[in-house]
Amino acid sequence: MKYFSLIILFILISCGKKEDVLLPKSNVTIVSNVLDHSPIYIFFRKNEKDTLAEVNKKNEIISTSWIFNIDKRLPLRLVIPEVMKLQEKKRSEVAHKNELAENYYSYSDSIHKNMAFLLFTKVYYKMEKPKSSCIVFFDKQNEIKVNNVAVKRNDLKQYLVSIRKEKADELQFCFAKNMTYGSYIQDEIFIQSLKINTNEEFIY
Repeated sequence: MKYFSLIILFILISCGKKEDVLLPKSNVTIVSNVLDHSPIYIFFRKNEKDTLAEVNKKNEIISTSWIFNIDKRLPLRLVIPEVMKLQEKKRSEVAHKNELAENYYSYSDSIHKNMAFLLFTKVYYKMEKPKSSCIVFFDKQNEIKVNNVAVKRNDLKQYLVSIRKEKADELQFCFAKNMTYGSYIQDEIFIQSLKINTNEEFIY
């Protein structure tokens, strides 16, 4: 518990002044430790009626793994474009490129009381609807639809297996652009539990 508190304190003060980043929560740890990393923060901001995503990347070191600490209240329509810019910056780096450096999302494991991390280095995001394929859509109401057919979360893996036997289309995981980042991380952890690999995700 003491270790967990120290990590949270680090997140709050590491930018030079005390600022809150409300991390997503889950009950499972995917990755427990990341070596040689630098933090990137995306803060939740309000400007009258508008919600803003404020990026603080002054601590980034291009040759290290990046840990993205993102406020769970932000919608994906604001978060993902900023993530895409940072991904492209790292992918296009030549002089200081480190092939071993990865990108991770951070979240809080509320059961084990520790920080946890979700690898997403190889994910390419697109802010559009896929042109074709088998669309697995996670909406902001925590429901899942496969090609517009509602499917229960516990039945999804078996349903996808049955579909892929009939169709050769590649699965495309898609997310509602107004979904909160906190819900997105929970969905990502769920997708990893399905053991289905994909390198593209669509936000619309």
